[in-house]
Amino acid sequence: MPARATGSGTISFGLVTIPVKIYTATTSHRVSFHMLHRKCGTRVRMQYFCPTDEKVVARKDLIRGYEYAHDQYVTLTEGELEQLEGERSERIDILEFVPEAAVDLTYLSDTHYLGPGKGGDRAYALLAEAMTRTERLAVGRHGARGRDQLVLLRPYEGGLIMHRLRYADEVRSMEDVDFPRKVPFKQTEMDLAERLIDQLAADEFDPERHRDDYRDRVVEAMEQKVAGEEITVAPEVPKAKIIDLFEALKRSLAEHAPGKAHAGRKVKHAAAEASEEEEAPPASHRTPTKSARRPSVRKTTGRRRPHARTGTSG
Repeated sequence: MPARATGSGTISFGLVTIPVKIYTATTSHRVSFHMLHRKCGTRVRMQYFCPTDEKVVARKDLIRGYEYAHDQYVTLTEGELEQLEGERSERIDILEFVPEAAVDLTYLSDTHYLGPGKGGDRAYALLAEAMTRTERLAVGRHGARGRDQLVLLRPYEGGLIMHRLRYADEVRSMEDVDFPRKVPFKQTEMDLAERLIDQLAADEFDPERHRDDYRDRVVEAMEQKVAGEEITVAPEVPKAKIIDLFEALKRSLAEHAPGKAHAGRKVKHAAAEASEEEEAPPASHRTPTKSARRPSVRKTTGRRRPHARTGTSG
């Protein structure tokens, strides 16, 4: 059954306009619960209570207030808020085309598919193909519901995807995080870490390989409850605590190796290097063999689902 569009719009760049339909790209399968009265099992209702008048306030008697100081509010009516809104337009104005690796994944938010609207097939396909060939992404502004939203358009499987982008002041700096900038370590530790990465390396991300195990356990428990059965959960096997970094790397290599014999040779060889080697110069001072790259939006090939933020839907 074809997907149902949740909205429509018009992509505009230069003098070109492309009618498009907007489709929800993600869905949440979180298990939701309702709040019930413990005594009788009845679902309770949410109410607004005024502590000054000591009574429940009806929704029609509520107004919006902005707290500018502790317990100090300035109010805005619905009419005043509407006056502050921008033009109610479904136009998607492309502001610039940037390289594929120029947008950090931290800025990506809600995801929607874009399909061609009536009469827009040719122009839609042309834009998607041109962006694929030039390896560029489109940064634009979407005036949905009178509120300007920064968006990113990218080609995907011959079509287009639109992500809502966070503004610069919505993303906190990594400098706010307290972590050591320079840490000395032995070269053998770095070698083992790189070997472990090589063992766990995959050519591409396959979302079908991963499941929400917590959700599956909750659903299974609810089904057991409905059937009048006792909830049974397999106990988790506790993992041994390893404090020594080098030992942890060696054990990890052994656990994830394709074959036990092969893993044993690699670990023994690494251990021999560690015992023979003096305190090596800190690896953080060596020139890396490969340059580190920031997470970026990359061109996707093959019949894969797009990367989407979990738990959000448009």
